[in-house]
Amino acid sequence: MHGRAILSRHDAERPLPSGMDEPVFAEPWQAEAFALTVALHEKGLFSWSEWAEMLSAEVKVPGAAQDGSDYYRHWLRALEKLLAAKGLAPVHDVDDLAAAWQRAAHATPHGKPILLENDPLHDR
Repeated sequence: MHGRAILSRHDAERPLPSGMDEPVFAEPWQAEAFALTVALHEKGLFSWSEWAEMLSAEVKVPGAAQDGSDYYRHWLRALEKLLAAKGLAPVHDVDDLAAAWQRAAHATPHGKPILLENDPLHDR
């Protein structure tokens, strides 16, 4: 088995290396953005090289955090730009939907699920 690690049941009992027990994503939306990107790629909506090029350009924009704390904001923006460039999700549609979710969140009583139907402008 060239290039593949062979693990035994004893490997599962060993503690993770230092730092490996920390979450990969700081917030749930980051994991969702990651999973969505992978799923859209797997459906053939874009190639991985197209994705890498878009993400690379996005993380190089002026004003990016030096510590990388805004990495997944760049990730999400790159995904939005790529989908818009492909004509799959025009920017104005994404912006309109994001605004609707924001209004729904503000209109939803604390402790209740946020539903798009809670947007005061829904169905207008």
